[in-house]
Amino acid sequence: MALEGVKIILVEPAGSRNVGSVARVMKNFGLQHLVLVNPQCDYLETEAQIMAVHAKDILETAVCVPTLPLALQGCKRAIATTGADHDWQAPLETPRTALPWLLEDTAQPAALVFGREDRGLSNEELNYAQRFVRIPANPVYTSLNLATAVGICCYELSQTPEMTSSPSNTQLAAWEVVEGYYQQLQSLLVKIGYLYPHTAASRMEKFRQMYNRAQLQTQEVAMLRGIIRQVEWAIEDIKEHENL
Repeated sequence: MALEGVKIILVEPAGSRNVGSVARVMKNFGLQHLVLVNPQCDYLETEAQIMAVHAKDILETAVCVPTLPLALQGCKRAIATTGADHDWQAPLETPRTALPWLLEDTAQPAALVFGREDRGLSNEELNYAQRFVRIPANPVYTSLNLATAVGICCYELSQTPEMTSSPSNTQLAAWEVVEGYYQQLQSLLVKIGYLYPHTAASRMEKFRQMYNRAQLQTQEVAMLRGIIRQVEWAIEDIKEHENL
């Protein structure tokens, strides 16, 4: 699968010409899977087709989904692009250093996520990724056109030497499995009063960042979820004895 298995995900793209240009650069460098999250434009209109030139097939086979979590289903590795500064511990890497990681498991789909043309990805959306990329640019003017950013990243991906899977590379938990653990953990932390319902999502950001850096394996997630189930059982058992 390798390069052909990388999903290019655009979150709420607003310009059909941009989407067409993205399709073109994807085909230039051998990427095929375009996913659009809640697109704000008609990506099949004439202008998009003109900009795509000979990559109209990528536009026509693009998958549209309403949310980023749906776009990430089935992926074990996800990198998000950002141009903003954040107060978390995860480092901002360059495409050249980070993107080869997407191809380390040649048997599993991976994702490279790009944000909106005007404001990029929200903190919540960034938390769905395990690593983060910023394209180095002139500090006088760092803002890049969406298609330009995608083109730079596609080029860097295309320069990555071909890799083969090993057993250690195939054990990363699928995105939806890890996400299920986050939802279970959040529910427990609200139940015991560590988190409050109205701030739970934002407070969970630190947990997500910590676990994303750890790159959890399938067996590790199963162990963590088992601990939560045992804690929940213990809470219910205590309640039953208190009511006797």
